[in-house]
Amino acid sequence: MTHPAPPSPRRRRPWLRPVLAAAFVVVPLVEIWAILQVGQLVGPWWTILLLVLDSMVGAWLIKREGGRAWRALRQALQDGRMPAREIADGALVLIGGTLMLSPGFVLDVLGILLILPFTRPVARRLLTTVVEKRLVATPAGGPFGAGFGPGFGGGAGFGPGFGPGSGPGHERRPGPGGDGPVVRGDVIDP
Repeated sequence: MTHPAPPSPRRRRPWLRPVLAAAFVVVPLVEIWAILQVGQLVGPWWTILLLVLDSMVGAWLIKREGGRAWRALRQALQDGRMPAREIADGALVLIGGTLMLSPGFVLDVLGILLILPFTRPVARRLLTTVVEKRLVATPAGGPFGAGFGPGFGGGAGFGPGFGPGSGPGHERRPGPGGDGPVVRGDVIDP
């Protein structure tokens, strides 16, 4: 009995940690800078009022567009069609709402752009492109080929008898001791 090769280690992304570290340093600095610029332009009390008003408008938008996305998702499921667009819209509203939770103007503007129904299609196309690049791969070796990641190739990870190379016409059976011959016969209930 041959055992499947162990799954390959996760791909390393050496650039990810520096990018995240820079984002956690740069984004708050940009937000502080933007708040100070608005404060110098309109004054500190108006800046605070704008931040509060921005949060209130954001919460209203999240509630309205989140409800619309939820209703559209339910309708798509009731119609029996794949709700890809509706799931993407829900994800964008969720991401936009999360961005609006942070105090400041820069991420709030980005969050509002993700939430508004007339700017969301651009973000949806970008999200779809990113997800397709991450999830869709050309399978090598058939419908369960290596393109689907560890555990999906030739039955690897599932034990013998599952996946390609098993099923009718193959003289193997799943489970322990599956290397022996298949004994064909009838089951007789007592």
